[in-house]
Amino acid sequence: MIKHRGFPSRLPGTDFQFTIRRPNPKGVTAIIKRERFKDRKYADRRADLGFMQALWEAFGTEPFERGNLDAGRLSWLFGREVKAYDPETFDPEDYEALLIIDENVARSSFPDAIDGDGIL
Repeated sequence: MIKHRGFPSRLPGTDFQFTIRRPNPKGVTAIIKRERFKDRKYADRRADLGFMQALWEAFGTEPFERGNLDAGRLSWLFGREVKAYDPETFDPEDYEALLIIDENVARSSFPDAIDGDGIL
């Protein structure tokens, strides 16, 4: 499992986790597409914004390995802003799975994370 050095481990001042410390000995947590409803809490929306900003600053439009990125946090963006780099070979339970940011969707959903000052 690749560890993304320099990637923030959590949203500053909160317990919203962005990375994991070590592989799960019981098996890899799958990345799934989670529905984001309009009535989500402000703190949850802020965590999504911070995570998207961290992803954009670390990877931009380049493909990246899932590695030690938190599956739960990725799942809130997966299928929209973050997509499988090669959908035909993508394994949601693989630490080496390649992902990529869909720049157009990310700019639409999180303009402050991509173009603005963000929160980090």
